[in-house]
Amino acid sequence: MNLSLFTPEIALIISLVIAIFIDVICKRQPKITGYWTLIAFVVTAILAICNSCGTSAITFSGLLVIDPFSHFFKILILLGAIICTVFTFNANELNNGKNSIGEFYILLIGMTIGMMLLSSASNLIMIYLAFETMSLSSYVLAGYTKEVKRSSEASLKYVIYGSLASGLMIYGMSMLFGLTGSLDLSIINSVLSGQTGNNLATVTAGLLIFAGIAYKISAVPFHFWTPDVYEGAPVATTALLSVVSKAAGFAVLIRFIGAGFVNTATSTQDVWNTLGTFDWQYTLGIVAVITMTVGNLIAIWQTNVKRMLAYSSIAHCGYMLMGVMVMTTAGLEGVMFYFITYLLMNFGAFYVVQLIANKVGSDDMEDWNGIVYKNPFIAVAMTILLLSLTGMPPFAGFIGKWYLFIPVIQAGYVGIAVIGVLNSVVSVFYYVKVIRNMFLRGDVETTERISFGKPAMVFLYAMVVPVALLVIYPSPLLVWVKNSALLLLR
Repeated sequence: MNLSLFTPEIALIISLVIAIFIDVICKRQPKITGYWTLIAFVVTAILAICNSCGTSAITFSGLLVIDPFSHFFKILILLGAIICTVFTFNANELNNGKNSIGEFYILLIGMTIGMMLLSSASNLIMIYLAFETMSLSSYVLAGYTKEVKRSSEASLKYVIYGSLASGLMIYGMSMLFGLTGSLDLSIINSVLSGQTGNNLATVTAGLLIFAGIAYKISAVPFHFWTPDVYEGAPVATTALLSVVSKAAGFAVLIRFIGAGFVNTATSTQDVWNTLGTFDWQYTLGIVAVITMTVGNLIAIWQTNVKRMLAYSSIAHCGYMLMGVMVMTTAGLEGVMFYFITYLLMNFGAFYVVQLIANKVGSDDMEDWNGIVYKNPFIAVAMTILLLSLTGMPPFAGFIGKWYLFIPVIQAGYVGIAVIGVLNSVVSVFYYVKVIRNMFLRGDVETTERISFGKPAMVFLYAMVVPVALLVIYPSPLLVWVKNSALLLLR
């Protein structure tokens, strides 16, 4: 039974081994490894969808939990991995580099396996191992174009900050194990339920573990690696880190709080009451406000589009932390729905960055002057994506923020919701800077038109069209999210 529920991960592990052999045999044709990786992700996604039909179970002696919540994030992670793989087929920085891109795909599969395990992990050791499986691959992917100086710098900074975060996390886990005598989140919950009042050791352990998770989701003050890594890494890696690894981090954060710190005696299916040993709502509320504010304010001053999107990613992390903070099913549904819209918006924006960088050889905002004269279709696509990221109607970002902010208001956190709305207004300033450069700067008479090929434009608009039209009929996604916001907390 355990193995039958573990089918998607098994398929991906087998695909990883086969990808290694394909890369060795077809060294001079690395795209074959890429096509195999794409097929592997699609097949694994189909298996994950087939396994998600109302299945809930505890597997491998409590190491992993299979439930609708984990299925949702696995499918989201695989969708992001599929899009990232397609990114690489048109990435000059990867295809024209000295390194064989075949190894990139192998590392991508390894990172995806770690993220899928993380979404189901319900044991502290399993959480740590899944984090490390994900992180070790991502460190190399961040610095894959090692001939580029800023790429090597990004990878080194990522490793240093990541090592510190891993150390903090494992130390917090060891403290929690010492306090409760178990690594299983459900047993930890039952032990902590017998404690009254704030326990300094429990608070310290919780904060240290949260620090390790906050590092992965780019929450302030653990965000320092994000701008440099996003700017220096290949665009495909940056897009993956900005959405998919963040999704895995939020999945484990929600499960860690829900399984380890929720008072099962007083909580209901719709509202969680956390144990008195640690005030998670207060902590998450402060971090959410600081994260969204710092991300948006610093993004205003950026002149590099990738770096600007990095600070934007930090701000969006703050928005989603609000949904986790309210500890309600409606809040979780808001976070999960927002991740769907965020995946489309952010991947689309980074794909435009990659396409333009292929032509102009730069991510600098000034090099985007007059893009509308060079290619009006890509300028319109980027405008839709940026306006959606601000949360402006009638685009997907608006409905995403609507379903994210409403539960915050309903839970009585009106002040934090107002701060979130004000931060969304601030974000307009730096997104509009890009739109201004594309439409209002540059000379139409001296600008040469550029083309990107039909496959690239079709793939781009496959992400843009849902962003533009999702507001018309979001019901199927909302139903999926509502059915998936069910955690097997035991």
